[in-house]
Amino acid sequence: MRTVKKYPFSLTEASKNRLLQWAQQFQEFVWLDSNNYSQTYETYQAILAVDAFTALKTDSQDAFNKLKEYQSTTADWIFGYLSYDLKNDVENLHSKNIDGLDFPDLYFFQPKKLFLFSENNVEMHYLNIASDEMEEDFNAISEIIQQSEESEISKPIKISVRTSKDSYLQKVEEVLEHIKRGDIYEVNICQEFYSEDSEINPLETFLQLNKISIPPFSVFLKLNEIFALSASPERYLKRTGTAVVSQPIKGTAKRLKNKVEDLKMAQQLANDPKERSENIMITDLVRNDLSRIAEKGSVSVEELCTIYTFEQVHQMISTVACSVAQTISSVEILRNTFPMGSMTGAPKISAMQIIEETEDAKRGLYSGAIGYFSPSGDFDFNVVIRSILYNSLKKYVSFSVGSAITINSIPEKEYEECLLKAKAMREVLNNTL
Repeated sequence: MRTVKKYPFSLTEASKNRLLQWAQQFQEFVWLDSNNYSQTYETYQAILAVDAFTALKTDSQDAFNKLKEYQSTTADWIFGYLSYDLKNDVENLHSKNIDGLDFPDLYFFQPKKLFLFSENNVEMHYLNIASDEMEEDFNAISEIIQQSEESEISKPIKISVRTSKDSYLQKVEEVLEHIKRGDIYEVNICQEFYSEDSEINPLETFLQLNKISIPPFSVFLKLNEIFALSASPERYLKRTGTAVVSQPIKGTAKRLKNKVEDLKMAQQLANDPKERSENIMITDLVRNDLSRIAEKGSVSVEELCTIYTFEQVHQMISTVACSVAQTISSVEILRNTFPMGSMTGAPKISAMQIIEETEDAKRGLYSGAIGYFSPSGDFDFNVVIRSILYNSLKKYVSFSVGSAITINSIPEKEYEECLLKAKAMREVLNNTL
């Protein structure tokens, strides 16, 4: 049983920074932040979970069954991630490409200490811990918040390209041949940027990335030597009772400093036939995935090709919702929709096979999902994009970007889209802000 206490609390930038400084003492912690981005399906402004009481760490073999048992046995809050390579548990697939990060395929933990933030207060949910320790922690955090301590800035690191431009352009041409033959209609092809024998300050790097991106599904994840610094704008899947919603992104345009030109850029994206066709194909794929677990006739498209504006880019987002039976397990919902359509393609299995043949690096946590389950089985997961991944033990830093290839794709433009998506991560790691 968890002891719950509520305190008045305001989530300013300063209080967030000091809260994360306090959490640094723990080997496991996750920070989920909406950055006050206006969204229809928000439950909390932010969540902080620290200090593992129990944990599940596994490779892809039988991973969803292990997660289902862990989630139902704990019947508590659990936080963690699903890597893209859990596709191998869902389908008869494999992952044999280069893996510099060496993260487990699935990793969840049950936190001893949990903080749920709303507009004006924080609820502290502590597991098997005396209430006076809650008071001590809150006072300690409050004292840290009043300090003005400078963080250590990471030194710039040299970023290498796993796939050269010429190689990427050739790969897109090969994928276009698959599309012409009818093997697939659309596929998301990604490339890795990485740095070996490099050390970064994960928290400071995250704070800088979050500052220039201000995304609605921001995550700082620390699991011992594993770090994920995510500025994701995309929700994969959320369950609230019998309601399930997915919000796939397909369609990207750059931001411009001139307000009039920037608005024109957003309007061009909204009316671009290629971008709309990309989004609609993936929306149909998500509808199909959800129909596998939905109540009959309940799948609906609440938004189609709506333009959302973020600090770095304009994005085209659709919202697909459905109802599920109360008896269907949350892990089964994830199993039947994973990996997300926006990071694979259509048809999904063929797209994933071509992805494995075409790409040069194992995706791992990139294009997977980070999130949580509540004790009731509700959940919320982002899509791990616009994210820096770091193994501090191996001193390996990685980020990946991709673009959707359709019959109308022009290889050079797809490469430019990849560079646009990589811009924020490159700036942060090179300290060129």
